[in-house]
Amino acid sequence: MGAGASTRSGSSRRSRRMVAEINVVPYIDVMLVLLVIFMVTAPLLPPGAIDLPSAGQSNAKTEGFIELLIQRNGAMSLRSRNTRDGEQTKERVGKTELLEAVKRMQADQNLPVVISADKSIAYEKVVEAMDLLRRGGIQRVALMVKASN
Repeated sequence: MGAGASTRSGSSRRSRRMVAEINVVPYIDVMLVLLVIFMVTAPLLPPGAIDLPSAGQSNAKTEGFIELLIQRNGAMSLRSRNTRDGEQTKERVGKTELLEAVKRMQADQNLPVVISADKSIAYEKVVEAMDLLRRGGIQRVALMVKASN
């Protein structure tokens, strides 16, 4: 019996080592509670509403500008408006000569370019024209809209 008792006490000494484990169950409980709180309160929060400006008429006299007309078929033409030189004739341009024609019409006046596109034209055509002008160094580019009544 003495031999059996010594083996039992020897094995019990080995099993009493410290176990270094982190108990993550409380952390999971806290995360689940937070998840439930967010799921319940999220539908109650008001959505982020954006107050868009309207395109009304202005009483201020417009400065001179260069108008880029993009027609329904994609044809582009330029004309200067309200400039010192007065109304110029319409000049048809393609994508390749658009930038040179705008710079020629600007001369030393640094006029802004206003894009007037048909409302049925693909938005991509307008963005391409804007991108081409911006990459060419034309900083003042705007869009023309019809005034709402």
